[in-house]
Order: sequence, then C-alpha cells, then structure tokens
Amino acid sequence: MTDAELARDIAAEAGALLMRIQSDCAGGDRGDREANTLILARLREARPEDAILSEESADDLARLERSRVWIVDPLDGTREFAERRDDWAVHVALAVDGHAESGAVALPKLGVTLSSDAPPPLPAPQTPPRLLVSRTRPSALCVDVAERIGAVRVGMGSAGAKAMAVVRGEAEIYLHTGGQHQWDNCAPVAVALAAGLHASRIDSSPIVYNQRETSIPDLLICRKEWAQTVLAAVRDCGRD
Repeated sequence: MTDAELARDIAAEAGALLMRIQSDCAGGDRGDREANTLILARLREARPEDAILSEESADDLARLERSRVWIVDPLDGTREFAERRDDWAVHVALAVDGHAESGAVALPKLGVTLSSDAPPPLPAPQTPPRLLVSRTRPSALCVDVAERIGAVRVGMGSAGAKAMAVVRGEAEIYLHTGGQHQWDNCAPVAVALAAGLHASRIDSSPIVYNQRETSIPDLLICRKEWAQTVLAAVRDCGRD
C-alpha cells in the first residue's frame, strides 16, 4: 500500500467512526479522542518507523530527527462537528523532509475522501472568483483582499473543508490569516498541490512542515491563475 493509499484508507475509516459518534451525541471531545486513537494505531501498525505529529497527542520532538513524519488532525472543525454541519474533515498526511508529500482529507458528511494520488480534475473556474474565509471570524486582511480583487467572500468551517472546496471547484481561492498549525493544513496542502493548485504562505514562501514550532500563521491555496493577483493584493494591503 502506498503512503497516499494508506492516508486515504485511514482518513475514511476515521471519518466513518466520527459519523457514528456524531449520530450518538455529536460530542466533539469524544470525536477528537477516539478518531485520534484509531489513526495513531493504524499508522503505528503500518509505518512503525515513521514519526507522528497529531493535534490530539503530546508532541514528541524526536520527530525533528526523522525524515518521514505523519501529520494528523483527527477532527478538523470540532465546532462544525458538534453543530452537525457538513464542513468538518479528517486530515492524514505524510511530510517528507518538510514537504507535504502525500495526504488525504475526508469529508465524511459529504461521503467524500480526497487524496493526493487521485485528485479530481479541476472544473472551469468562475468569475468573479469565490474567496473562502472563516465563517465565524474572517480576518480584516481577507476582507480587504476580497474587495481589492473583486472576489465574492464565502464563509465556511474547517480548513480542510475550505481547501477541498477549491479542489472540488466550489471556489477559486482560500486565503487564511490569524493562525493555524501544521496539522490544520498539511493534508489539505498535499491534496491541493497534487490537484495542480497553488499553495504557499501569504508572503509567497513555501510551507515547511515538521518544524519545532507547530504554528503556521497564514496560508493561500488557490487556482494558479489567481496566485500572483492574490499575493500582490496581500502586499498592497500590508502597505496601506
């Protein structure tokens, strides 16, 4: 089984578990805990030599000495999960030498798991572009960029749901500022890059994983034809 196939199978299995938990009680804490237990057990069985960084486990800094590190968010969008919304996800990714090499994002309520080995073809983009932002706390920068480029802002829940909406052709741009962690975007970035999208920090630098500091403050995932326009708008907003 390839790394991408493993990521897809584990993300789908964790998603099925979370659907059962949601039907029982919609408990985000229980979902985080049980999905994490399942994912870690499957990874340790299949790839015992690899390191793991999970949102729901203590960070073992021995990972910094490893080339291959699985980066996991067992339940991305706990609030959305608890509210029984559709826009939550499961992230399972493998970073190799800091690069998001393989990954899968399950969208269990939609019955979809997207993986880096079989991304869907990109449909034709829409004009004006749709720019995805946090549904509860869109940053001032994201609002300003949307206005500068004439984009339609669309609020959505988890990072994985937003990134996969771009992969699935439901939006053209996902811009985030205000803070994330490696587990929030490693799997989405792996799938987005495999689908032929642009993915970077908002200063255009590449996203590097398996760093000591887990924080990744900002992110841009978008259609390649919009990347330079969005990055220029970010720079212009910073000068104002």
